[in-house]
Amino acid sequence: MNNLSFRPKLYLAAPLFNEAEKESNRNIRDSLIDCCDVFLPQEDGLLLDELVSLGTPLKVAEKSIYEADISAMKNADILLAVLDGACIDDGVAFELGYAKAINKVCLGFQTDVRRQAPTGNNPMIECSCEEIFSDLGSLKKWLQQKYNKLS
Repeated sequence: MNNLSFRPKLYLAAPLFNEAEKESNRNIRDSLIDCCDVFLPQEDGLLLDELVSLGTPLKVAEKSIYEADISAMKNADILLAVLDGACIDDGVAFELGYAKAINKVCLGFQTDVRRQAPTGNNPMIECSCEEIFSDLGSLKKWLQQKYNKLS
């Protein structure tokens, strides 16, 4: 995969339930967009509150979101899981596990010093990630070296 013309598709798995989370997700996307195609569910996928406000029944809206995100993960080369918080977001945990199960490259991004276990991340999260980065510069450098040799 060190082909100069290969542009990986990255699925950004992150909480998106308040403006601060959404802004952080946009910043991550904007930092990586020159080395990968980034699927950002809050903008490229479906949102529950929007579907329901348009009159979509809740169960139909939930199923639509699930299917759209599963499709996006299947089409991705990489899943980047935002691991910030005292406990990983439950949707992010599912996305990470699903991507790992279908043999995607799984990476973590964690700037928060809090960890659920006294020894660090839960081993199921830690071992699902090929690498866990604490800053965007390191993450971007890794992606460039592995995929498109732009550095």
